[in-house]
Amino acid sequence: METKARGRPRRRELLAELLPKPGRFVNLPIGITEDRLLGGLDLASTLKGEPALRPGLVAEANGGILYVDEVNLLPDHLADALLDAAATGVSTVEREGFSAVQEARFVLMGSMNPEEGSLRPQLLDRFALVADITASGLATERREVVERRLIYDADPALFAARWMEQQIYLQQRIAAARVMLPSVQCSTVMLEHISTIVCEHGVRSLRADLAIARASCAQAALLGCEEVTDEHIGAVLPLALAHRITHSPQKPPLPQTSPSLLPQTPAQSRESEETDETTEQRFSSLSVRTPELRWTANGGRSGATGARKGPAPGPVVRNRKSESPAELDSRSSVLEAIARTGRPSPRLQDLYDKVREPIVGSRFLFVVDSSGSHAARERMRVVKGAVAGLIERSLRRRDEIAVIVFRGESAEILVDPTSDVAAVVAALEYLPTGGRTPLAHALELANELVTPETLLLLVTDGRANVPYRSNDAWDDALQAAAKIRCPGLVVDTESSNHAFGKAKELADAMRVECISLSEFEAGYDFAVLLKNSVDR
Repeated sequence: METKARGRPRRRELLAELLPKPGRFVNLPIGITEDRLLGGLDLASTLKGEPALRPGLVAEANGGILYVDEVNLLPDHLADALLDAAATGVSTVEREGFSAVQEARFVLMGSMNPEEGSLRPQLLDRFALVADITASGLATERREVVERRLIYDADPALFAARWMEQQIYLQQRIAAARVMLPSVQCSTVMLEHISTIVCEHGVRSLRADLAIARASCAQAALLGCEEVTDEHIGAVLPLALAHRITHSPQKPPLPQTSPSLLPQTPAQSRESEETDETTEQRFSSLSVRTPELRWTANGGRSGATGARKGPAPGPVVRNRKSESPAELDSRSSVLEAIARTGRPSPRLQDLYDKVREPIVGSRFLFVVDSSGSHAARERMRVVKGAVAGLIERSLRRRDEIAVIVFRGESAEILVDPTSDVAAVVAALEYLPTGGRTPLAHALELANELVTPETLLLLVTDGRANVPYRSNDAWDDALQAAAKIRCPGLVVDTESSNHAFGKAKELADAMRVECISLSEFEAGYDFAVLLKNSVDR
């Protein structure tokens, strides 16, 4: 706990120190309100009878960097407002009859822990560049990291002095690159090359092309080049495309960023010439995928899913009187004071608290039977199409999807909880079929993913034939079904009418409805399950 508490503030300080002086670095706390972010009524001036607007953090960050820690936990309505301001370069504030337009040109940078949830794909696409910070797979590098951290813990000032030369060098390079950037040229040939690569990876968003072009120019300026080359483009490609593509066997792999494209001090350059082979080996560990922290940045630019730290605050839906408001509604409080006393000086009994609508999404948990009994009857095509259609019709903001499939000797989580509909549909499209039916194992896995907001959909014929905890596969399946406590639906793929078989017994054990595959394919209204979830 101490290491995390001491490490995070220092990380933000070091980012700020890299900026050429004077550099503005504004930290956005995760519990921020809309008024503090965009600006709101200045309560002190209002109480004096001189209503005025107070600028928010967006305006304060103008010309610098606005940093959001745990950006994936930022409420959707605040993330949307923040992205709009970053994209347009202006912030429009309208509060209590006042209106103001403020310049807001800043670099938006965020960090997140993927284990605590991901950003919605629509928001993630708005970030120009994304980098996964991973742990090295080489013991020597890990030892060096630990040594440096222990040195810093023992004497932060001495550690900073030791690296001051490199720090100043980087500041100078960034300052020089900013001056040179307007003169850097990206030719039509290079732009064609960028667009070709983006198309090859199946990325539809034009933001990818713009991000690569702008980042390539910045990379060229950082290295003192007047023209963008293939090397500059290759250096930024993984950062611009990795979070925008749906990974599949058909997609070509992204090139790895070459360490030689990073600026080096003169001393580092001499050292790299002497030990070029060693340096290349050290950087090969960048391909190890053990994500710990994700950094997102936008040079001109969540909703959390998965694990949550409580309901996220939503838009204000009403207000209520409170002598100790958690979020003061200044307008209502001042109007109440004027109505009661004739003066804009609220008393405790005049104060109002803002009441926000909590935003908690549903988790659609699909448990799909892909065993041989389905493949033999060619029903998987119908199942895949119906599930994909249901996802596209029913998914709302903040909702997420998880998919469990079972075939052969065991079940597996095909798609971890995500809000990326395209990834789910693609996973179902290439889903293999055939083999036995490990139904009990699938239900046990499903129970592990059940949350208070889960809606479970089980698609099966109920022909369990792989034991899990005993020698009776069907008894194991019934016992596992009885443990599940959430709204759900069982789709019986064995019957096309209401003469249900084993699937109906599973539904009874789970205390949910059972319908036929034909009813499901015709279009089932998932709003019924959503209502049941609220009622429970």
